[in-house]
Amino acid sequence: MRKQLFCISLIAVFVIGEAKTFDKCSLAKALLAQGFNKADLPNWVCLVQNESAMSTNKKNNNRNGSTDWGLFQINDRYWCDPQDKKKKSSNDCKIKCSALLTDNITVPSTCAKKIYKRHGFTAWYGWINHCKNKKLPDLSKCF
Repeated sequence: MRKQLFCISLIAVFVIGEAKTFDKCSLAKALLAQGFNKADLPNWVCLVQNESAMSTNKKNNNRNGSTDWGLFQINDRYWCDPQDKKKKSSNDCKIKCSALLTDNITVPSTCAKKIYKRHGFTAWYGWINHCKNKKLPDLSKCF
């Protein structure tokens, strides 16, 4: 029994070890480094807080059978390839969904900017429900 618990714990460390959870300032700085507009950072930070709790390995299975992936909770019905033959995807970002579950946020950021360019922040329910016309995070002490 102890060996089983140890193995499970060890597996959890490896799986969880891949994840990064940002705080608002480290996220704002990382997004700025990825080329996000500084004026829009409060909206992006609010969006990420409410979509993924700022965790890079967040996955959410939706009632419609699709899955949201990573920091920006990018949906596999439209934006990435889930590598599941049963699921159809437009894969508009031309990436594997697993590439969205990484500490290196370059690929997720590029895809999120593509989504934003096409739909604005309204592509994300986390932003609509928690950020739109609401007080946004104060990032003034981050820079």
